[in-house]
Amino acid sequence: MATEQLFADRYRLERRLGVGGMATVQLAFDTRLERNVAVKLLAEHLAEDSSFVSRFRREALAAARLVHPNIVQVFDFGTDVHSGRQFIVMEYVDGHSCAELLRDNGPMSPRDAVEILTQACRGLDYAHRNGVVHRDVKPGNLMVNTDGVVKLADFGIAKAAEQSDITKVGSVLGTAAYLSPEQARGEPAGPASDMYALGVVSYQLMAGRLPYEAASLTDLARLQESAPPPRLSDEVRDVPPALAAAVARALARDPARRYEDAAEMEDALRDGLAGIGYTEGLDSTRALPEEDATRMLPPTGTVPRARRPLQPVIEDPPPPRRAAPSRRQAPPPKKQSGGAGKWVALVLVIVIVVAGAIGYQALNNSGSKQVQLNEKVGGSVDDAVQSFKDLIDNNTR
Repeated sequence: MATEQLFADRYRLERRLGVGGMATVQLAFDTRLERNVAVKLLAEHLAEDSSFVSRFRREALAAARLVHPNIVQVFDFGTDVHSGRQFIVMEYVDGHSCAELLRDNGPMSPRDAVEILTQACRGLDYAHRNGVVHRDVKPGNLMVNTDGVVKLADFGIAKAAEQSDITKVGSVLGTAAYLSPEQARGEPAGPASDMYALGVVSYQLMAGRLPYEAASLTDLARLQESAPPPRLSDEVRDVPPALAAAVARALARDPARRYEDAAEMEDALRDGLAGIGYTEGLDSTRALPEEDATRMLPPTGTVPRARRPLQPVIEDPPPPRRAAPSRRQAPPPKKQSGGAGKWVALVLVIVIVVAGAIGYQALNNSGSKQVQLNEKVGGSVDDAVQSFKDLIDNNTR
């Protein structure tokens, strides 16, 4: 093909891959690098807005710097001098978008949906860490190739178009249902807005319908502010309650109650599929307390264990204390002194001996023997007792 017939003097347009409100995607062949690419031709009226053109170039350059397995690579961008149309040349993904998969096959199983969503989380996390917000996450921008690899497309286009004076938010950002509450209120979008949109995609992939059915931005904002959507596990039996809770957190009205980053959302989706997450008493109409937004959650189906209070460590436990004596208990008898008891016994012995000697003498008037009581007792108490015994023996012999 002659050079003048090539788009932007390089790409040979072959067939249309898709069409949207702001662009048409064509399969093309890069004659320089000899490979298939996807060329997105922006709507002709967008080239009339000079501010859009400058923003588009800036955002396309930022998107071209994102190199990640889960992001569609941007190869080239610019303006075709012959047609005057703005274009972006991207990596061609041989496969289908999630919008096409939903249209052809209906809702996905939780396992298939989580596999797609977690890969999208990886792409978003990489983009956010590099300062790029997608702003237009929807099934049409999630491409799945023949190897099952998910790639996010259209980075940078939404931001360039959303402030254009000649475009409408609905036509630029696609279906309004994927807009976060803050975007619907006209506030700037951030990483939390991308995670809200991915939460809407999560709900749609498994339920086969959107969490909010709105015909306009006004209706959408009213529905979002009135109440949260029906719980996903109530809509689809195969969805574990923990997975429904993970999706519900991404759909929180307050951006601060959503996930801190896309990596955290990826972990929550995987855990939810495995049944790990807080599900006891889950109420889709009740917001979690602020301090519980990032709390570690116990496994599904288990009752949280009560924490036992810490006990002080006692190396040598003290012996058991003896019971205190009753006040009515009689006090133990006092012990008498050993010396006093011996002297009392000694006096009794002396009295008995003297009495016996007098009686014996009275009965024996003619007795030849005299009672000898004039012996002195001295020494210790034991010696004194022995002396008295000898005295008795001598007088009674």
